[in-house]
Amino acid sequence: MLNRLLPRQVDNTYRGYRLALWLFALVALVKVAMSVNSIFNGHTVASSADGIPLDKFTPAGAQAVVSLFAAWGLGQLILCLLCIVVLVRYRALVPFLFAVLLLEHLSRRLIFLVMPIARTGTPPGVFVNLALVALMVVGLALSLWSHDSPPAA
Repeated sequence: MLNRLLPRQVDNTYRGYRLALWLFALVALVKVAMSVNSIFNGHTVASSADGIPLDKFTPAGAQAVVSLFAAWGLGQLILCLLCIVVLVRYRALVPFLFAVLLLEHLSRRLIFLVMPIARTGTPPGVFVNLALVALMVVGLALSLWSHDSPPAA
């Protein structure tokens, strides 16, 4: 399994289930849309999708949050562009990038548990993120599990 996660040779040879490639593409596409939206429409994303009460912040505080959303969106966009390159040219790294995406997401959730952000209600972004985590977990499992290898006893 470790050889699938960290292959010795990085090429376009993919040994997992094909469904994982489709899930990988879907996750990357959704995350591209989310990141571009965070960059160019950060105020709306922060206040509606994530439920951050920007109207209760000072103008400078609200602008700081919007700027941080744009910076986070740029980081996500670069990671997604790497995912697209891997999907097109270096498919042997699909399991690794599934793990990276999952680690990044879960680490961010852990940070928000330790340092919570005040939110209003239950914002819809929570459900989108839960769906993305589920897709990443299933995709990682399918990308590591090969249909040509015997099942573990």
